Amino acid sequence: MRRREFTSLLGGAVATWPASASAQRVTSPGLQAAPASERALSETRYRTIEVGEMVIFYREAGPTGAPVVLLLHGFPTSSRMFRNLIPILSDKYRVIAPDYPAFGHSAVPARSDFHYTHAHLSEVVEALIEKLGVTRFAMYMMDFGGPIGYRLMLKYPDRVTGVVIQNTPTFGEPTDGPLWAAELAYWKDGSPAHRDAVRSKLTPGAVRNQYLAGTREPSRIDPDNWTIDSALLARPGVDEIMLDLLYDIRNNRQTVADARQFFKTHQRQVMIVPGINDPLFPGASMKAPADMPEIEFHPIDSGHFALEDHCAEIGSLTRSFLGRVCGLHDRRRG
Repeated sequence: MRRREFTSLLGGAVATWPASASAQRVTSPGLQAAPASERALSETRYRTIEVGEMVIFYREAGPTGAPVVLLLHGFPTSSRMFRNLIPILSDKYRVIAPDYPAFGHSAVPARSDFHYTHAHLSEVVEALIEKLGVTRFAMYMMDFGGPIGYRLMLKYPDRVTGVVIQNTPTFGEPTDGPLWAAELAYWKDGSPAHRDAVRSKLTPGAVRNQYLAGTREPSRIDPDNWTIDSALLARPGVDEIMLDLLYDIRNNRQTVADARQFFKTHQRQVMIVPGINDPLFPGASMKAPADMPEIEFHPIDSGHFALEDHCAEIGSLTRSFLGRVCGLHDRRRG
């Protein structure tokens, strides 16, 4: 079977998978499993909801009245990146993980009908949680999820109980060096030639490299990750949408700068758990500066998608952090 035919078939399979798949509960080593009475609440549900005449897909688990944790995914993946983290948190928290428009299993409105910017994606997430009745929440943000979540954080600082940051612009890191050369040229003039040069970031090889770069044991990374992401990227028109969003990164500088000030003012509400070997956002650049000594910093010996091989470790750290900032006693950790 030719590659294009295989990708097309795979993309169709991916598009229907979540609705029929049964949720699997993942329990971290050393953590006691939740009682059977709580397990039904903590199992993941795969849902859709209309937001502004657009169908948005999201994963949800946990008791309805529990403190909310909003999980915001990165590029070029979807809420699927949190599939193993959700069960670690969902006995204590109501966990909500949306797919942004054109990502995962959410709708893909045409570029003529929807302005693809991080600001607009943040507005969609805001509308989603409003429809779900969420007024206070903690956030876990990664990659694109950073500038999307930061906008919510800055708009509603009193609603945010805490933020967990993983491999996303945090303290205004400079995007320079050979890894960012194509983007820097693209951001400067937006020319068709420079736009085409950035297409290399959408290839299956580039997606695979994002998962493997910086990992100590590549055999622990499920190849379904880049296979599924690449199939979804291959849908008609999605490549142009992603190029729009990659171009829009240049408009996030002020948001990141404002977020830095929020972190300084709310240090005890912030935890950073970066994959320190990530070539895009190296751990050293994500460590809090000297004037923010109360920010929790836990370097993870992994790459960009650190949840793939260190989910148990990150999940345990996140439970402990949430237990403190949400004012809950986490019985799993005593």
